[in-house]
Amino acid sequence: MDLDAVTKQSVLHAKPDGLTLQYGTAGFRTKAEHLDHVMFRMGLLAVLRSKQTKSTIGVMVTASHNPEEDNGVKLVDPLGEMLAPSWEEHATCLANAEEQDLPRVLVDIGEKAAVNLHQDAFVVIGRDTRPSSEKLSQSVIDGVTVLGGQFHDYGLLTTPQLHYMVYCRNTSGQYGKATIEGYYQKLSAAFVELTKQASCSGDDQRTLKVDCANGIGALKLREMKHYFSQGLSVQLFNDGTKGKLNHLCGADFVKSHQKPPQGIEMKSNERCCSFDGDADRIIYYYHDADGQFHLVDGDKIAALISSFLKEPLLEIGDSLSLGVVQTAYANGSSTRYLEEVMKVPVYCTKTGVKHLHHKAQEFDIGVYFEANGHGTVLFSKAAEMKIKQLAKELEEDKKRKAAKMLENVIDLFNQATGDAISDMLVIEAILALKGLTVQQWDALYTDLPNRQLKVKVADRQVISTTDAERQAVKPPGLQEAINELVKKYRLSRAFVRPSGTEDIVRVYAEADSQENADSLAYEVSLAVFQLAGGIGERPQPGF
Repeated sequence: MDLDAVTKQSVLHAKPDGLTLQYGTAGFRTKAEHLDHVMFRMGLLAVLRSKQTKSTIGVMVTASHNPEEDNGVKLVDPLGEMLAPSWEEHATCLANAEEQDLPRVLVDIGEKAAVNLHQDAFVVIGRDTRPSSEKLSQSVIDGVTVLGGQFHDYGLLTTPQLHYMVYCRNTSGQYGKATIEGYYQKLSAAFVELTKQASCSGDDQRTLKVDCANGIGALKLREMKHYFSQGLSVQLFNDGTKGKLNHLCGADFVKSHQKPPQGIEMKSNERCCSFDGDADRIIYYYHDADGQFHLVDGDKIAALISSFLKEPLLEIGDSLSLGVVQTAYANGSSTRYLEEVMKVPVYCTKTGVKHLHHKAQEFDIGVYFEANGHGTVLFSKAAEMKIKQLAKELEEDKKRKAAKMLENVIDLFNQATGDAISDMLVIEAILALKGLTVQQWDALYTDLPNRQLKVKVADRQVISTTDAERQAVKPPGLQEAINELVKKYRLSRAFVRPSGTEDIVRVYAEADSQENADSLAYEVSLAVFQLAGGIGERPQPGF
C-alpha cells in the first residue's frame, strides 16, 4: 500500500473541517458539495473490501429519493447485498479521519479485517443523473486507482442495476451477463415468457403510466421498453427532460403526500406507478370513477405477489417454504389478509431493508416489501435448483406449467435487491395472468386508517424497544401507557421508535376510523412527550 501516494492524492480531495458523517442503510448522504473526500475514500475502501473478499465490489453514487442538490454513496458486497455491518464501521471511520490520520486509519482497517494487500482488486462503479454525480464518481475512481485497484465504470445506472452487475461478475456469469443489455434481456425474456399464458382483454389493460421522478429510471426504461413491448406498453412521465429530480414527483412524494405526482395525466381507473430517484422503489395508484385517489403501496404489492406464488407452489406439490417479512409499519389489514385469508406465514423485523432481507433469506422463498415500495422476492439456491429441475422433469402438463411459471418468476426478480423495473414487470405479469384490474388488486383488503407523527426529544436514546420495535422497554411506564390508550379504540395498535439519525421519536397508530387513528396518535405522542423528555411545543390534537 503506497501511503505516500494516498496522502498526495488525498490533499486533492481534502476533508472539510469539523464534518462528520455516519454510514447507514443508505450509505452516506448529504449535500453534494461536502462529499468529494468521502467519494475518494470510499474508492480506497472498496479496494480493501475487494482484496479481503477476493471479489468484485460495487460503488454506487446516488442519494436515491433525496433532493437533487444532495448526493451519496454506498458500497455493494459480492452477492449484490448491502455492505457488511463491520465494514459500515470502517466506512464511517475512514470518512471522518482527519487528513493527517488517513494513512494510519487505512492501515488499521487492513489489519483489523485481515486484508491480503497482495490480492488483486476489482471495483465497478455506477451513478445516477444528478448534476454532481459524474465529478463525484471520478473521485471514487481516483481512490480506486491510487491503491492499484482495477475498475469498470458503468456510468449511468439505476442502483439495482449496479447490484445486478456485481452479482453477475461474482457468479462467473451464472446469474446473468454483467452488461446493461444482459440485464434488459434477462428480465424481458422472463416477462415475455411469463405473460404468454395471459389472455389479452384489449389494449387498455396492458398500458401503464410511469412517473420516473425525473431520474435515472426514465433513461433506463426508455432503453429497455422495446425489449418487452409485445407484452406491455409503458408511457413515461417526469422523464428528466424538464423538472427537477424527485421534486413534486417520485414514489416517496406520492406515498408521503397521498396524492399523484405533478406532470402525469390520470384518467379514472388507469394504472399508474412511480419510481423513486434511483429506481429501487415502486408504488402504484389510480383515480376511481369519482376522482378519488387510491394508493397501492408495498404492503399490497407483497400481498399480490405472495398470493400469486402460493398457487403454483401448491400445484407442484413440493414442500418449499414461503414466508412474508414485514416491519411494524405494515398495515394491520395486510398482516391479517396474509395470515388468515392466504394462510401465508408473516414475520416482523426491525425497520430497515437489511433486517428484512436477512430474515427473507431464512425461507426457500422469502417475500419482503416495505410500505414505501422497496422490496423483492428471494429464492434460496436449493429452491431455485429444485424448481428448475421440476420444470424439466414433471410430466403432467399442469404441474410442469406451474414449475415453468415459477422458473420465469425467479429470472424476473432482481435477487440482489429491491428493483423498481423488475418489480413493475412482475406486478404487470401477475395482473395480466390473473386478469385483475388495479381496482380489484386494491380490493384484496381495505387498509386500516393510520397516522404517523414525530415528537422532538432531548435525547432519542432514552427510548429503547424490543419485539421488532413494537414494544417500548424504556423509559419505564411508556409501554403501559400505550397499552391503556390502545384499549380505548377498535382494531387499534400503536408503537413508538427512536429515529436512527435525529433526536425525534416516531409514533405510529392505526384504528377502525381515521378520527380514532388520529386521536390515538396524538395521545401516544403526548405520552412520549411527558415520559421521554419531550422538548419544544407539546403535541396538539389535530396536529
